[in-house]
Amino acid sequence: MAEASVERQSNPRTVSGVVVSDKMNKTITVRVERRVKHPVYGKFVRKSAKLHAHDEENTCQVGDTVTVVECRPLAKTKTWMLKSIDERAGGV
Repeated sequence: MAEASVERQSNPRTVSGVVVSDKMNKTITVRVERRVKHPVYGKFVRKSAKLHAHDEENTCQVGDTVTVVECRPLAKTKTWMLKSIDERAGGV
């Protein structure tokens, strides 16, 4: 019984989005968009959410496309951590 709880595997969520703010120290704000089908009309609607993510080296800039992974709460609203920078803002 104890082995089952020790071997519990973690499979955290990963999402991609665009950095919309990097003004905080070691924190970025990422806008994540998703497309959902309207329940009545059937049209696909874009919905977005803003997530605060931990950026240890302050490497991200506004406009970067990044991948963030879910983690333990690091602050009141910060429960995501930067995994990788997929594309730089200036195309560099």
